[in-house]
Amino acid sequence: MPEKILIVDDEPMLVSLLSDYLSDLGYFTCTAADGKEALDKLRFSPDLILLDINMPGMNGLELCRMIRDEVSCPILFLTSRASEQDRINGLLLGGDDYITKPFSLPETAARIAAHLRREARSRNRSRLLASRELLVNLSNRTVHYKGEKIDFSRREFDIIEFLITHAGQVFDKERIYERVWGLDAEGDSGVIKEHISKIRQKLQKTTGRDYIETVWGVGYKWKQ
Repeated sequence: MPEKILIVDDEPMLVSLLSDYLSDLGYFTCTAADGKEALDKLRFSPDLILLDINMPGMNGLELCRMIRDEVSCPILFLTSRASEQDRINGLLLGGDDYITKPFSLPETAARIAAHLRREARSRNRSRLLASRELLVNLSNRTVHYKGEKIDFSRREFDIIEFLITHAGQVFDKERIYERVWGLDAEGDSGVIKEHISKIRQKLQKTTGRDYIETVWGVGYKWKQ
């Protein structure tokens, strides 16, 4: 799915030029001529916003201040203001970069691509958990140890995900069963013991380590 870019500027020719250029590069673009229209276009959930500062009515700085807590995507200011203080003000309000007019389309596209790559890396890092050389990728649901993949069933991975994201906390079989199978699931929480046994065997075979600790009489926890 193409990444979505919202272009906010009151210069129609510039907006058209940017939109056409970025569309040719494979992005999906949406445009707004002022701050009010931009607020309405936020429902389009952009992956990045190109925001002109000098607009009638609500300027770009005011719009950035208003939406920064609501959107997490990068905001790149487009402006003819080039003073250091102007750039500082924009960045302090939550902007991520400054592009000074007139600008090069290829350089602008390169900056956009760099910010989107940084966002993707950030999302991936937050979904990648490490535990004593074991890497658990929550996005693609894989587990690796020193580059070697360890295969788990869907339920086994669900249990690993629950325990590792709550590392150090102890959970009894009933709680694990509820979180993995759901509150309305029909079955026996005793299957948790079987699944954890299989998880341990697979981890032990590849890593020689035990990542899940049994707290006798209480339950299980992922070792920190």
